[in-house]
Amino acid sequence: MIFRRSRLLVCIAGVCTGLTSAALANGQTSLAPIPSFVEEAANAGITHTYDGAWEYFVGGGVAIFDCNGDRRPDMFLAGGKNPAKLYRNQSLKGGKLNFETVSDYGPNDKQLSKVLGAYPLDVDNDDILDLVLLRLGENLILKGKGDCTFDVANRALGFDGGREWTTAFSATFEDGNAYPTLAFGNYVDRSAPGSPWGTCHDNFLFRPGALADGAVSYPESIRLSPGYCSLSILFTDWNRSGEPSLRVSNDRHYYRGGQEQLWAVPPGRPPRPYRKTDGWQHLKIWGMGIASIDLNVDGFPEYALTSMGDTKLQQLDDEADETVPVYQDIAFDLGITAHRPYTGDDLKPSTGWHSEFQDVNNDGLWDLFIAKGNVEAMPDFAAFDPDNLLLGQWSGTFSETGEASGIALDRRGRGAGLVDFNSDGLLDLVVVNRSAPVSLFRNAGAGSTEKPRQLGNWLSIDVRQPGNANTRAVGAKISVKTGNRTVVKDIEVGAGHASGQLGFVHFGLGVAERANVRIKWPDGDWSHSYRVFANSHVIIDRGSEKARFWYPE
Repeated sequence: MIFRRSRLLVCIAGVCTGLTSAALANGQTSLAPIPSFVEEAANAGITHTYDGAWEYFVGGGVAIFDCNGDRRPDMFLAGGKNPAKLYRNQSLKGGKLNFETVSDYGPNDKQLSKVLGAYPLDVDNDDILDLVLLRLGENLILKGKGDCTFDVANRALGFDGGREWTTAFSATFEDGNAYPTLAFGNYVDRSAPGSPWGTCHDNFLFRPGALADGAVSYPESIRLSPGYCSLSILFTDWNRSGEPSLRVSNDRHYYRGGQEQLWAVPPGRPPRPYRKTDGWQHLKIWGMGIASIDLNVDGFPEYALTSMGDTKLQQLDDEADETVPVYQDIAFDLGITAHRPYTGDDLKPSTGWHSEFQDVNNDGLWDLFIAKGNVEAMPDFAAFDPDNLLLGQWSGTFSETGEASGIALDRRGRGAGLVDFNSDGLLDLVVVNRSAPVSLFRNAGAGSTEKPRQLGNWLSIDVRQPGNANTRAVGAKISVKTGNRTVVKDIEVGAGHASGQLGFVHFGLGVAERANVRIKWPDGDWSHSYRVFANSHVIIDRGSEKARFWYPE
């Protein structure tokens, strides 16, 4: 039996310091540089609203991916009762954000209605990204054809999209399969007697099959029962076994006898939930979104779980056997509970949705974004509930900078994404709001929108497996070393709140001018080290001796 050494220090990106009081991280002035975000959705051509009846109180996702092969990230926005929209990115390097609406890209108006979220994924290994749509009703798999066009591929794939109220998605490539395993998380079964109370729907797992011509198919689903009204799911290798499990975050508002879940998904065998006898601890939250990152680079991911009230940050227990999923909550110690609004007069509890770890100020430390917003008009929760931007500090804690950075709008956030839309090395922010226009923030760094200025050096890395299954290397780990510091990030499909992205992965480098990059491929093999200069867009193909570079215009 292997036990993990107790960690009395907080370790961020391989640098450890003594744990300070949580008071230093909640409401303190950030010692890390604060980026300046400027909202410019309308000027950038983004005019879209997620709206609808109570079925659309949840959802409101955005898929961020390159749909036309120019390497710039485009956006697909869920609309609820409104038709979903696809926007092509026309932004020039370092310029103002600029998008154009793609008016006819394949699906009809009926298929683009009732969309709650979307995730990009290369389902058929043709190296063109496809799109999985989560809907109130039949879920759809859109096959990418290039030039931002798609075909509805459900029939061709033998995929039954069902009739459920689907709110979550994740995908992985299981050992021995050339095509992805798909997991769909469902919310309330509206047709069950007594709905919505105690009528959570089961979730579904689809494993790939093969047609006579060798093409992929998804002939039948496996029920993951019981389901407890999931709002975020993620395939994750929580114990470094090389075999991802399925983490499920559930909304306690409607379930009876439910809890957060972790499912073992052994390849070729039936999934099974971890139980108390396996070490899994009973936890009930209003689970809305999952964000995963390895904060201390020990190989075991931490998980931020958004909820109504305080956000959780789970870390494998110091004293536990690493094969047992026993977690401790370190959110208070690190200052990221984000349990009530940080500005304004409303002191009622917050409502958290999408969460995402990124480095928004390029200092080499992970930061945490949380989309916030009242479900609709719940009187016991904050009405003015602005989004959080918690910047990582060298003390190992986090500091709230939402107001100082310019993102504290009076809107009800849902899904979101942080990505560099204009290729300037600064992560921009898109937030889908309920019953209000989408927010699009340009990151001006230490400057202004007229004169942006960098906060630190950076690296943007795209990982590919050309000619192989799993072309986008889902399940790979990117390791970036500068000096004696290392940060890592996994390539995952899932988590967040109804929102996903695939493409370049962003790393802040601080003052470092070079970095050594290694890739742990999905099968566990490591690449050799690629030595690259900072402030570059790097493409690493499996088996290639040298990295390629992209020079945006």
